[in-house]
Amino acid sequence: MSTAAGGPPPPRQRVVLAQRRGARIVRTRTEVQQQTEVGDAMVRGLVRAQLGLAVRVGLATVLLLGAIPVLFHLVPRLSEVTLLGVRLPWILLGVVGYPVLLGIAWVYVRLAERNEQDFTDLTDD
Repeated sequence: MSTAAGGPPPPRQRVVLAQRRGARIVRTRTEVQQQTEVGDAMVRGLVRAQLGLAVRVGLATVLLLGAIPVLFHLVPRLSEVTLLGVRLPWILLGVVGYPVLLGIAWVYVRLAERNEQDFTDLTDD
């Protein structure tokens, strides 16, 4: 068989799926990409880890921010405290709450990235 230009065909090349060390990497990635039972279990494990993290962080956020109104309900005198002419509940919920939420979001992203890195390390092992 010749090419369109009329010359000889290119030499055949041997395609090797994996060498000794990389065999497991290719198999693991292939299992994930082809959605085999093993790959499916690995992806389900990652999704389960991410969901567990989201639930834990969400619950911690709700408990932390939800405790503020409960505290003011249980100790009514705290709601009368003023700082720079602004009542304490407004300061805590309107000013302090945002940096707290930002910190919680930063922690969540770092932990989610760690879960994903663990998954990548597992597939690249």
